[in-house]
Amino acid sequence: MKHHWKPWISRILAVLLLVSLTACAGTGGENAQNVNSSGNTAGQNTGEASTEKRTITDGVGRTVEIPATVETIVPLGNTPRMIVYLGLADRIVGIEECEIATSPIQAYAYPYAEAWSKLPNCGTNSMGETAYYPEEIMLAGPDVILCTDPADTADNLQTQTGIPVVSVPQGTLFGKDYEEALRILGDVCGVADRAEEVITFINTCLEDLESRTRDIPDDTKPTVLGTGATFKGGHSIDGIYTNYPVFEVLSANDVAKDMAGDTGSSGVMVDREQILAWDPVIIFFDSGSMELVRTDYAENPGYFEQLQAVKSGNLYQWPNSTWHWSNVEIPLVSAYSTGILLYPEAFADVDFEEKASEIFDFFLGQPDYLSVLEEAGAGYGKVTLGA
Repeated sequence: MKHHWKPWISRILAVLLLVSLTACAGTGGENAQNVNSSGNTAGQNTGEASTEKRTITDGVGRTVEIPATVETIVPLGNTPRMIVYLGLADRIVGIEECEIATSPIQAYAYPYAEAWSKLPNCGTNSMGETAYYPEEIMLAGPDVILCTDPADTADNLQTQTGIPVVSVPQGTLFGKDYEEALRILGDVCGVADRAEEVITFINTCLEDLESRTRDIPDDTKPTVLGTGATFKGGHSIDGIYTNYPVFEVLSANDVAKDMAGDTGSSGVMVDREQILAWDPVIIFFDSGSMELVRTDYAENPGYFEQLQAVKSGNLYQWPNSTWHWSNVEIPLVSAYSTGILLYPEAFADVDFEEKASEIFDFFLGQPDYLSVLEEAGAGYGKVTLGA
C-alpha cells in the first residue's frame, strides 16, 4: 500500500521548522550554522554537516558565514548557468522550475533536464518575477544558497531558511562583473582553479576573435543586422539587436550599433522603413523566430523583396544567445561562425565544427552539442524565405 500521507508530513514539518526559524533566525552566521547543521543532520543530501565555518564577502557586499566545505547547493537567478560552467551540476539539490530545460537553447540546463526535474522546485526568478519557496529550499537542505539578487532579497531568504545565502553579480556577457561572479562562486564552492580556467578560456577566445578582425578596413566590411530578436517573446524582422556582443567582438559593420544608446546590448523594435534605409548586405535571424519571420514574409513579400540581403540570398540563422540571461558558449560559437562568414580570409585556418566542439565541450562537457542544436532546427546556416 502506498503511503500518500508521508509527503504531507514532510511538508508540515518543513513549515513548522520555517515558522520556528522565522522567529529566531537572522542574517548572522550563528543562526545559519545551527540551521544548516540541523538540516543536514536530518537526513538531507550530504549527511552529517561539518562544523567548520569560514566567512566570505559576497558580490553585494554582505558578510556571510558558510561551511568550510560546500558540498550541496541551491542555485537561483543566473547562478545555475555559472555553476554548470564551473563543473558543479552534480552538487545541485534543488532548482528553479524554469531551469527544467525544454529547449537546447537553454544549453547549460539541457543535458540535466531529467535529473533536475526530480529535484525540489525552489521557486522562480524569470520574466521579472522573483518568488522563491523557502520551505522547498529547506527540504532540499543545501549547504549554501546561491543567487544573483539584491542584498535585501538575499538577507530575507537567509532569514527565512536559516541557510547561508551568497549573492553574486548577474553578469554582463563578456564583462568583468561576470568574472567577479565566477570567482566568488569558485571560492565558495572550492573550485577557484576552474573559475580561473573559465575566465581564461573566455578571454582567450575574445582575444583571438578581436586580433583577427581589428585591422580589417571598415570600408571593406559588409553591413550586417541581427533581427528576429527574442526579448519579451519572439519578433519578426523589426525586432533587432543593438550593441550585439557577437558583432562588437568582431568589429562588424553593424547598421544598428548604438540604437539603444548607453543601455548596453539589447533587443529593440524599429520602424520597418528604417531597415529599408539601412539595407544591410547580410541579415541574421534568431532561429527561434524563424516561424514568425516566414509568416511575415508570406503576408508581406513585397516588403522583404526590397532588401538586398533577401535579393542576394544573404540570410542566415543562428541560435538565440539568451535564456532569461545570456549564455556564454553559444555567443562564442556564434562569433566564430559569423567571423568565418564575414571575413573568410582572416578565419581561413579555423574549422568551425572543431571550434564549436571545443567550446561546447569546455562549457558543457558536450562536444557534439552543435548536432543537438541542428536536430532541433536551432543550428547555424543559410535561410531561404518562401521555401
